[in-house]
Amino acid sequence: MGWASKKNGQLLALAQVDFDVFLTSDRNLSHQQNLSTFDIAVVVLVAPSNRIDDLRPLVPRILDVLDHPEPGRAILVQGP
Repeated sequence: MGWASKKNGQLLALAQVDFDVFLTSDRNLSHQQNLSTFDIAVVVLVAPSNRIDDLRPLVPRILDVLDHPEPGRAILVQGP
């Protein structure tokens, strides 16, 4: 989509136009941005790394969160 060079605020503004949920592993995003100004839910993935083997256990919880996204808020999804 050509968004590789966009910073967090710009990225969220662009994403809210076409998406309901923004998934990220950036734990600082909710501290760096006022998420209540964006019409998009933010799901923060908390895992030891971004490797698929570390993220795979989060999938059931991610699916639960996606059923009821909360725009303007960050939801942490952590492993067991």
